[in-house]
Amino acid sequence: MSKKGRLIGLLCITVLCSQVVCAQTRQMGIEELFRLADEQSKSIQAYRTGTEAAAEALKAAKAQRLPDVNVSLSASYLGNGKLWDRDFGNAMTVDIPHFGNNFALEAQQVVYAGGAVSSGIRQAELGRVLAELDLQKNVQEIRFLQAGHYLNLYKLDNQIRVLQKNLELTEEVIANMKARREQGTVLKNDITRYELQKEQLNLQLSKVKDARQIANHQLVTTLHLPEGTEIAPDTSLLERQILTLAEDDWQNMAAGNNILLKQSQAAIQMNEQKVKQERSERLPHISIVAADHLDGPITIEVPALDNNFNYWYIGIGIKYNISSLFKNNKKLKQARLNVRQAQERHQLAQEQVENAVQEGYVNFLTAFTDLRTQENSVRLADENYNVTENRYKNEMALLTDMLDASNMKLTADLGLVNARINILYSYYKMKYTTHTL
Repeated sequence: MSKKGRLIGLLCITVLCSQVVCAQTRQMGIEELFRLADEQSKSIQAYRTGTEAAAEALKAAKAQRLPDVNVSLSASYLGNGKLWDRDFGNAMTVDIPHFGNNFALEAQQVVYAGGAVSSGIRQAELGRVLAELDLQKNVQEIRFLQAGHYLNLYKLDNQIRVLQKNLELTEEVIANMKARREQGTVLKNDITRYELQKEQLNLQLSKVKDARQIANHQLVTTLHLPEGTEIAPDTSLLERQILTLAEDDWQNMAAGNNILLKQSQAAIQMNEQKVKQERSERLPHISIVAADHLDGPITIEVPALDNNFNYWYIGIGIKYNISSLFKNNKKLKQARLNVRQAQERHQLAQEQVENAVQEGYVNFLTAFTDLRTQENSVRLADENYNVTENRYKNEMALLTDMLDASNMKLTADLGLVNARINILYSYYKMKYTTHTL
């Protein structure tokens, strides 16, 4: 073999191997799906960064309890002074040492601020709680969204299997019809009509496969898996025991776990702290102050003394903003109204969650009813197909009857697949509504 031939063969092998590597099938359960979503989702990562920022904001708020310490150091050039009589007569120049220096160290510790510092810390704590709740809520949303894609993938896989099974039955019927046509008992037109049905099934199968490819790509992209990964859902998922529970149990679960309720409750506490903060503006602020100064030269003497002068002091400072008595009334009233609004929103959230749980529970029960109906439909459709097929073979039924029986069987089989998946979807929706996903 020439070098050119070996090179072409090597390239072909490389391309084939790369395609095999790229098209890796990955068996994935729902728990692994949730784990990957938690680790890889960009949305969750953004909210996780938000919780870190809120934690730093809490540290900054607690740092307000520490004393304020200021240090200043300066050097300056002093010009000569000018001395006059009281009537600005008899002016004379006074020599002053030209180099001036100043050093000051001042410290202040707030002792009482009307609760402003404690309120600020509590607001920062609640801010961190809200950031963590936002993260938890986003995790629930991402998990439910990915569960929807995952179950859709499962549904499409089952639809592919059903269509392929019906295609096999159709091909078997066509083969039997061709054999009977050779015997002169079947018209070519009958075979053509069944081949038309086969083409329709092939078209439907192609559309389902395309939809499956799109759903798989969306899931792989969100989970940041290697390009070309084909996710295979856990085939034992439908065999799991589904906990239906009673509606009251779901309602109690939602009342204790729903993040929207926790957020609205935290919002009430946040606005209550803002009321305390506005109220603190109407109270005096007391602090301990201490300072040490080193200045030179001493210019309050004439002639000026070219010396350094050091002095220190310690004491208590009281600051009271009298204007807050008539300027903060509106802000305080606004803060109290915000508390009332937050309480009303919490009550509204309770109603919304209660309605969502009730609606989801009814749909959950309806999914079980639909499953039982679809199981009966499949059983009846199979019986009808078998009877019609036997009658058609014995020339006791028309081709249209056979086609109707085939379509009825296909519709029933697909309906059963959808009903089983809908039960799982309804269950995970209940878990999402109660935020226990």
